[in-house]
Amino acid sequence: MIDMKKLLKVTTLAGTLAFSSSLPGYAQETYQSWLDGFRQSAAKAGISEKTLDATLTGLEPNKRVLELDRRQPEFSLTFWKYLNNSISETRIQRGRELLKEHAALFNEVHQKYGVQPRFLVAFWGLETNFGDYTGVFPLIQSLTTLAHDERRREFFTTQLMTALEIMDRGDIPYDVKASWAGAMGYCQFMPTTYKAYAVDGDRDGKRNMWESLPDVFHSAANFLSQSGWQAGETWGREVKLPKGFNLDLTGLGTKKNLTEWAKLGVKNIDGKGLPTADMQASLILPAGYKGPAFLVYENFRTILDWNRSNFYAIAVGHLADRLVWKGPLQTPQVKETPLSRAQVLMIQDRLNKEGFDVGKPDGIAGSRTRKAIKAFQKKVGVPADGYPSVDLLKLLK
Repeated sequence: MIDMKKLLKVTTLAGTLAFSSSLPGYAQETYQSWLDGFRQSAAKAGISEKTLDATLTGLEPNKRVLELDRRQPEFSLTFWKYLNNSISETRIQRGRELLKEHAALFNEVHQKYGVQPRFLVAFWGLETNFGDYTGVFPLIQSLTTLAHDERRREFFTTQLMTALEIMDRGDIPYDVKASWAGAMGYCQFMPTTYKAYAVDGDRDGKRNMWESLPDVFHSAANFLSQSGWQAGETWGREVKLPKGFNLDLTGLGTKKNLTEWAKLGVKNIDGKGLPTADMQASLILPAGYKGPAFLVYENFRTILDWNRSNFYAIAVGHLADRLVWKGPLQTPQVKETPLSRAQVLMIQDRLNKEGFDVGKPDGIAGSRTRKAIKAFQKKVGVPADGYPSVDLLKLLK
């Protein structure tokens, strides 16, 4: 839970200029001047004067929102740390109870959209701990702060305008609270996602993502369904790789059906053969070749449309499995040393010097950096899993 005492405000024009100059990239145009211009644009777009008066009067930028937007964690979470933080016995047990308590609603949603109940509960649990933490930041203040900022102005201006449209039609109140970035309700929809996919599941004329569970789960399932969810299929499975497996075949860029993976020696984690099903799958190693391996299906990719993180998508899928009494992962957990941002910067800098282009070092091990790591690993003759680690840093040194 975010400490409300840390929500800092800037109360004067001088204060606004003071903190804007201390944050790189912050717009030099004063907040109020920008807000006046935005209000004119919103009025031309059809937002009523009533809504504009209620939402844009007396606003001040929120310094805490900008700090969170620029936050770069000093140490990144390792796979096992992320998974253990996301999935606890308490969360599993509560999710099972909620599955049972709302079975009739979940079955109704399942019949209409094809999304299995366990996945809806898993999203609910990971996003807001089943509705416990939906955000404490005033939505419009956060969005105006971020839209005024130059770093992602276009994106947040669109979110702000959409939020005003939603308020203008009466779906959500003017003073609604959200995450610092504007994610709303039990499943943390951004305003544009809400506008495109939210559903009035209880048919009361509104789409209430905070208090109406029919609205929440019809909306979440509608988003997943329209994003490509495959009814009747799961997300993926933990697998065992044969010795000497070709790591070039790992990553979401490679797709093979289960029969092809079986011919390459990939087995279920218990040593049994893969199921005989005409399903395309990719093989991913979220913690490198020493960690667990997963064959992931189309529904895994759909989960990534919700959140572009392999860690997150695995957590959703695994939590969904645990809710229906499947066991924990079988690959033994190992103690991992998280890399600091400075260490990732060092890896990127040394890869560039070795001729493996990562672009401008930024301390974030994205796809370009992982591709360069894999090329370097191949050159020096170590397993080419593309995984940034302390061992890799030592090798580069």
